Amino acid sequence: MFPHPQARLVVAGEPPGLRGDELAHHVARTAEALARLRPGPLFCGMRNNLTSVLRYLAAWRSGRPVALLDPDLTPGALAELVGRFRPAALLGFTHAADGSPPARRDAPPPHPDLAVLLATSGSTGNPKLVRLSRQAVLANASAIATALSITPGELAPTSLPLHYSYGLSVLNSHLVAGAGVMLTEAGLLERSFWTHLDAHGCTSLAAVPYQYEMLRRLRYDRSEHPTLATLTQAGGRLGPELVTEFAAQADRFFVMYGQTEATARIAVLPPDRLADKPGCAGLAVPGGRLEIDDGEIVYHGPNVMMGYAETAADLARGDDLGGVLRTGDLGRLDSEGFLHITGRLKRIAKIFGVRVNLDDVERLLRGSVPVAATSGDDRVTVWAEGLDAAGCAGLARRLGAELRVHWSGFDVRGIDSLPLLATGKVDYRALESRA
Repeated sequence: MFPHPQARLVVAGEPPGLRGDELAHHVARTAEALARLRPGPLFCGMRNNLTSVLRYLAAWRSGRPVALLDPDLTPGALAELVGRFRPAALLGFTHAADGSPPARRDAPPPHPDLAVLLATSGSTGNPKLVRLSRQAVLANASAIATALSITPGELAPTSLPLHYSYGLSVLNSHLVAGAGVMLTEAGLLERSFWTHLDAHGCTSLAAVPYQYEMLRRLRYDRSEHPTLATLTQAGGRLGPELVTEFAAQADRFFVMYGQTEATARIAVLPPDRLADKPGCAGLAVPGGRLEIDDGEIVYHGPNVMMGYAETAADLARGDDLGGVLRTGDLGRLDSEGFLHITGRLKRIAKIFGVRVNLDDVERLLRGSVPVAATSGDDRVTVWAEGLDAAGCAGLARRLGAELRVHWSGFDVRGIDSLPLLATGKVDYRALESRA
């Protein structure tokens, strides 16, 4: 049953929260309101608040597909998505009033298995939507709850956006396990986040690499947050020194790997293997299987998406992938079946005919200044925070020497700060538009 009868939602600073029959009653009331809207998929500006979560759960209860999107999408980006997908209603967006957009020609009804739509590229560009079935959402939520041993006594804050697959998976995995979620729109840099985390006795925290870097700068000290026993990390590779540092600040520290196309998480590294598997992404989540095909990581499991959608017509499609996801990531499996990620297929550039892995470029420079690498015509552009012309030239020569490519193949540019998506990942599209 989803959510589990014991599951609870706690609004930060407002005890005691909703659970059991009371939560079910609020979901049912919201479902009644949604039933008054015309048929079709819903677009929900998904905030980390009770209204958004109740809409999501009400859509689920009603069997109605819902796209969970960045609530602060620009008017142009939202209009572009509306034009392509023709939703029945817009709910919770900063730059659009709630209600039905102008009627358009009829679109085929969405596939009955379709439950959730998530964007592939944050708030930039013209993202495809990932089509997730009810089975995929439930399978991944249950697999995560099992892998992380989430029990009804657990309480996790919304430390990540709920329109981001990692943030949504925290909500889903706790609700399916009968655990609790503390809803807060405050970020990790805000005092109120920690005040409410401590007041409500949160037991776990999910974060992406840039958030762990912020926590290090904030001099995170577990002794100040005694109930916070579990830390989880996904959304990119976290440096080994930070893994070691934060593993020492928790009873359990989980390193994970996933993709929106697999609903959320694909692999989890058990905390007791951190020491002997440094840099490892872990084992496939329960019910899943990993293989390597010509260097590419391929995942098999019930949590794989139905496929992508680029227009309203695609929402009527069935399962295009049959539970098999070619991730686009490069990796290897060791003798125990643990996954080690080595790069990204599409993160390969050519400089004077020589293949260069852009992830390797970033790894080489990690620890000096924050950098991001993008590909250009027969060269690589490296964006480095806070560097002057001399510093940029020095980095270009260093890269040339270490990668054995002439330094002129690296266009190193200083930038005040790297643009980030709401997920905390580097916004490579924004950088490419500046190249």
